[in-house]
Amino acid sequence: MLIDTLNNVLLDVLKELGNIGSGNAATALATIINRKIDMDVPQVKILEFKEVSNILGDSEKPVVGIYFGMEGDIEGNMMFILDLQSAKNLVNMLYGSSNDDRDLNDMDISALSEVGNIISSSYINSLSALTGLTLKITIPSVCIDMAGAILSVPAVQFGQMGDHVIFIETQFEEDNNKITGDLFLIPEISSFDKLLKSLGVVQ
Repeated sequence: MLIDTLNNVLLDVLKELGNIGSGNAATALATIINRKIDMDVPQVKILEFKEVSNILGDSEKPVVGIYFGMEGDIEGNMMFILDLQSAKNLVNMLYGSSNDDRDLNDMDISALSEVGNIISSSYINSLSALTGLTLKITIPSVCIDMAGAILSVPAVQFGQMGDHVIFIETQFEEDNNKITGDLFLIPEISSFDKLLKSLGVVQ
């Protein structure tokens, strides 16, 4: 099935996934920091893996990548990627500070990992509710590197993975801290087919 056809067929389902997932993520983060968080309705669509680099832009741009494995009825990988400024804004939001010149330390990385875990779990749980499939993610690993290097990790596994990626653009803000993150779900080929069937897109 062509990507354009998939996007048309899945549009309503993906919107529902985005709305539920982003709402759950915003609620969870607001509970942690005890402050209101506004989250935009996310852009959600199906991409080919080769299109991911276009989303991230400059391959030499420094980003924070948070990786997860997907397990259960669907297997594959997840990546949550933040540009460096968004990562700093997110840390400031968590700490209630406004230090734009900060260098991310081990404590900051740990905090980003936990938030990435919360956001990714929100979408995985929403996907599980929509499909009836049992899904979970592994403990996250975090890497700060250039966007091109971050992408090389799933690219190395590409032979075992499928060529379809579910892309969810996540945007939220609290006061002056605006954060934009890109979430990519990369199911294995057989898992992607199972996902489409569970959503009623294919027989």
